[in-house]
Amino acid sequence: MLRINTTEVKFMKILKSPWTALYPCPVVLVTCTDSKGTANIITLAWNGIVCSEPPTIAIGIRPHRYSCGLIEDSGEFVVNIPSTKILRETDYCGVFSGENIDKFSETKLTSEPSKYVKPPLIKECPVNMECITKSKIPLGSHHLFLGEIVQVHVDKAILDDKGVIDFTKASPFVYNQGEYWSLNKKIGLHGFSTK
Repeated sequence: MLRINTTEVKFMKILKSPWTALYPCPVVLVTCTDSKGTANIITLAWNGIVCSEPPTIAIGIRPHRYSCGLIEDSGEFVVNIPSTKILRETDYCGVFSGENIDKFSETKLTSEPSKYVKPPLIKECPVNMECITKSKIPLGSHHLFLGEIVQVHVDKAILDDKGVIDFTKASPFVYNQGEYWSLNKKIGLHGFSTK
């Protein structure tokens, strides 16, 4: 009779075909504008910081999405970090195309002027990053836009007494394989393992 070590079974891996298994993915609302200055909003989860100096963020967008063409043409976008308070509006902006509807009007989100770029900030998002496109890389199903962050806006209400973002006040959320999840507590600090 074959005996199986239960410790080995507990940690056995199952091989799967390549897929987007990275989790969690931060959810952002990206604003962009057309040639007439009309603003649009797209919800994205394929995004992240890719460089510190200069501060650079990457966003992945399917080429057939309306916003992809707007960002290609303008070379500018704003990454807005939503809070759980606007989860429904965030989901809406990812489900419907802005080609035929005004998402600001439909969601009642508030447009505010940026300092350096044409796309507006979303007032209800506690953090907004104005970006200038540095490059676009066609990858396959998505185009990757690298945007240099040229200005950051942060609501005073989410800052702690040291001027650092208090994430419990900012209340961001993430995308996990088709589900939205909130973040609720700090569990460690960078470098804690060396102490």
